[in-house]
Amino acid sequence: MTHTLFAFIKANWHADIVDQALVGFREVIPAGQIEVFDVPGAFEMPLLARDLAASGRYAAVVCAAFVVDGGIYRHDFVAQAVVDGLMRAGLDTGVPVLSVSLTPHQYQETDHHNAIYRAHFVQKGREAAEAALMIGRTRAALVA
Repeated sequence: MTHTLFAFIKANWHADIVDQALVGFREVIPAGQIEVFDVPGAFEMPLLARDLAASGRYAAVVCAAFVVDGGIYRHDFVAQAVVDGLMRAGLDTGVPVLSVSLTPHQYQETDHHNAIYRAHFVQKGREAAEAALMIGRTRAALVA
């Protein structure tokens, strides 16, 4: 059975930026085919992604987050843990788990930087939707 429903997980840190990935995703995949889930931050995405993928309801699970250096912890540690967890969720369940998790090295919370990253997240959301559709078509062709 080919699924036409997609799960979209988004982290609430920097929601004004991260939410733009969903805007881009909806430009390619109709809103009626997307179920949206919020998590506090990027670190919480892999567990929910695994659970959603394991449910068998979704063609793919897409996760969006913006991981920046907050001065308290090393953001690269969090980013690596998140990407590793998302990859593991996909491999363990056999459902594509895609990441729109960006980790800029030079982010400043200014109007200029925020505008750049909002636009970038829209584009990354579109790319994630196109990737989800492509991997679905490719995998379907393998069983045909």
